[in-house]
Amino acid sequence: MRVPMTWLREYVDLPSDVTARDLAAKLTLAGLEVETVDELGSDISGPIVVGRVLEIEELAGFKKPIRFCRVDVGPANGTGEPQEIVCGARNFVEGDLVVVSLPGAVLPGGFSIGARKTYGRMSAGMICSTPELGLWEDPDGIIVLPEGFGEPGADAIGPLGLREDVLDIAVTPDRGYALSMRGVARDAAALYGVDFRDPAAVDVAVPTGEGHPAEVDPKVCDSYVLRGATGFDPQAPTPMWMRRRLHQSGVRPISLAVDVTNYVMLELGQPLHAWDRGRLKGALSVRPAAQGEKLETLDHVQRALDSDDIVIADPTGPVNIAGVMGGLSTEISLTTTEVLVEAAHFEAMHIARTSRRHQLSSESSRRFERGIDSAVQLAAATRAVGLLAELGGATVENAYTHVDQTTPREPIRVDAAHAGAVAGVDYPEGTTEKWLRLLGCSIEADGGTLAVTPPTWRPDLTDPNDLAEEVIRLEGYENIPSVPPRAPSGRGLTAGQRLRRAVGRTLAATGYNEVLSYPFVGERDLDGLQLEADDARRVGLRLANPLNDEEPLLRTTLLPGLFKALARNVGRGFPDVALFEMGLVYRPKPGSTRAPLLPVDRGPSAEELRQIDAALPDQPRRVGAVLAGDAERAGWWGRGRPASWADAIQAARDVARVAGVELEVEADQHAPWHPGRCAALYTRVDGERVLVGHAGELHPRTVKAFSLPERSAAVEVDLDRIERARTETVAPEVSTYPVATQDVALIVDEAVPAGTVGDALAEGAGHLLESVRLFDVYTGEQVGEGRKSIAFTLRFRADDRTLTAEETTAARDAAVATAAERTGATPRA
Repeated sequence: MRVPMTWLREYVDLPSDVTARDLAAKLTLAGLEVETVDELGSDISGPIVVGRVLEIEELAGFKKPIRFCRVDVGPANGTGEPQEIVCGARNFVEGDLVVVSLPGAVLPGGFSIGARKTYGRMSAGMICSTPELGLWEDPDGIIVLPEGFGEPGADAIGPLGLREDVLDIAVTPDRGYALSMRGVARDAAALYGVDFRDPAAVDVAVPTGEGHPAEVDPKVCDSYVLRGATGFDPQAPTPMWMRRRLHQSGVRPISLAVDVTNYVMLELGQPLHAWDRGRLKGALSVRPAAQGEKLETLDHVQRALDSDDIVIADPTGPVNIAGVMGGLSTEISLTTTEVLVEAAHFEAMHIARTSRRHQLSSESSRRFERGIDSAVQLAAATRAVGLLAELGGATVENAYTHVDQTTPREPIRVDAAHAGAVAGVDYPEGTTEKWLRLLGCSIEADGGTLAVTPPTWRPDLTDPNDLAEEVIRLEGYENIPSVPPRAPSGRGLTAGQRLRRAVGRTLAATGYNEVLSYPFVGERDLDGLQLEADDARRVGLRLANPLNDEEPLLRTTLLPGLFKALARNVGRGFPDVALFEMGLVYRPKPGSTRAPLLPVDRGPSAEELRQIDAALPDQPRRVGAVLAGDAERAGWWGRGRPASWADAIQAARDVARVAGVELEVEADQHAPWHPGRCAALYTRVDGERVLVGHAGELHPRTVKAFSLPERSAAVEVDLDRIERARTETVAPEVSTYPVATQDVALIVDEAVPAGTVGDALAEGAGHLLESVRLFDVYTGEQVGEGRKSIAFTLRFRADDRTLTAEETTAARDAAVATAAERTGATPRA
């Protein structure tokens, strides 16, 4: 809603020193968000004056008509002599009053006016059109001012309203009253404690008879007014002040009859519709549309109507889609002399659904669907026909139609201290009553309880908390003290929270960047992962109202979101990327059903809670990572190294290390990883071996499906399972005695994993072993076909002595014996 300040001041006596920005700040703090304050005309400077055309000389010999004009601009030019100006427009004659920009003036856009020779004559200034002054678009050309606008030489900037401060308010759906000058003015008056003049306070005479006949269905419309005006001059122009206000409010001036309805809508918040009554074929009816009815609307579109649409119909059929758009057959034209003005209060939800169904969002529908005043219809229609009479020479008919089927609002009972209890502030006694009365509520007090009847223009006030919000916002949200919550002593982060933070810090420290992805996926994402038809990850929880129809499922794995983030970064020119994400995945329970829809007037029952719990999916917390490009960049320090499956496995080891958990790594085949470069990750929970995730290089088809770089690698592990595998961490004892090392080279079948051999060596070496490290793998003729040589370094250390050569040799031999027994390994000669 755009609110020109000069228009607003007609209804509220704001202090003279209050600027538009002062008011914007105050309204924003009170809940009406002012997005911008537009200072229209701030780049305009004079002299811009009123001039009277004295003589017009038509210049010949040019490709287009050119006129040489002598214009009386009074003393504004410093000489009092007529100003000579060349102009190409032809919509003015000698004797007309026009707007003249004299040399030295600056028009919108920084356009400077000077004196120059053109078309063989000296032109000192410009006769202005509306677009040149930053006003509305006018096909007629030059502005021709009405007589009495001002004497030649008088300043035109002020009377034309070229400079104006306009508030642009983002009106939320619950504050439909603010889509009017009346509503904003009422809030401004309350905030500043000044008088408010209601523009809806229009004198309405008692009708002398029945107006245009109408039959109204009370289910879709409870207040309906029709007022007629005859003898209207269709050629009457919209006055400049009205066109200026419409333009400043963001509405395009069209014609007087249409402009009047738009003006009253902006003023009072009541949408109006004007018909050419001569085109109506009889009595009107307000009813739901019949299925299959059609109507060609003002935008020249033939629309098929739905039974949920409200229509205005005459005996021939629908002539309007109520509250949204009029029909083409009855629109006001340049020959209309009899105007019938409609003002109605339609059922808001019908209008909202109709607007969305037909994809027609109009100024009218925006107001109806947010809720309008149910008692302003007669005042608005009377105001409109009065303007048609005043500006268009019409005669207002004394007979009119007024169908009033509204019901009085029930009072809301609220404790007088309720607003203070909600805000946590001790408001002075009487605060609630003061603000609610300023908003137009009627109040009856019974001790500490108030019976509050909201006004008809505030349909959003329906319960005690709505009333509390009004009191709090007008008292000022900024006056509510900030009281940080104090955590009870002895409490802090849980063990799970500490683990998640430690995992995030560790991955970030090793070069990964954290991302947050939307938890939504589609069948296309699951296909890209190369999942089999019976893969459990294909069973997702389907959203009832997804943000994107192509992603209607909650994710069962973190990988699609990570892959999309990787592809986006690579596509933006970052070839070396390492990303990680921690979050929940959603795995529906077998046989789960839809959760029940709960009522809002009571708490859920025990059975309903059981049904909700049964419908909830399992939500394990995962951590995933994906990487591509170089893990170590090349430079003067070295050749660099590309990221590989080993880095993905190392990321999993880092996560487990933070939790104090050892991982066991085995080769596996699991989508979306490459069959020969995939590792299954295990740990032990209560002595039982548990799968916690997978890591490795991605399958080429997955790489292609998600547009990833070749040889991209990824890891995904179940953080909840790793957390369950945690044991109490005991600080190691650091020995001061020297270490003894022994190297072992063993020959095994090529299919035997090196990790299996290392585990066997560790088990056989006994308690003196400090670590086992693989440092070489060799295949070739010397070890035989189908065999490989693997070499380990064994480190031994005792806590209480220096080990002897005999002790380390015995431990090494025991380790080799165990490896030979478990894996068939033989020492390499």
